[in-house]
Amino acid sequence: MSKKKETTSIKPLADRVLVREETNDNKERKTDSGIIIPESVGDKDTHGATRGEVVAVGEGRREDGELQPMPVEVGDTVLFSWGDKLIIDDVDYQLVEAGNILAVVQ
Repeated sequence: MSKKKETTSIKPLADRVLVREETNDNKERKTDSGIIIPESVGDKDTHGATRGEVVAVGEGRREDGELQPMPVEVGDTVLFSWGDKLIIDDVDYQLVEAGNILAVVQ
């Protein structure tokens, strides 16, 4: 995935993650380890997972007064089930709760 200018205008709070949605330019994608990701992943017309790159991460959530670490970091490619859509400079983003991140693609 090519690096684009990172957005600095949004800093997620708590356990929120800002994800830049991946465009579905090719029908079939394959990870370096050989896992084929079907075209339905990231397709906006389905109820499946969406794929994207993490561009900003909140500090984490507090549980019993202690800060719980975030499961992802900037630069990770993730699959997520739901987020709040944002469009910044004609780029699609999703503001996702950490609990809605299904997997980190390696």
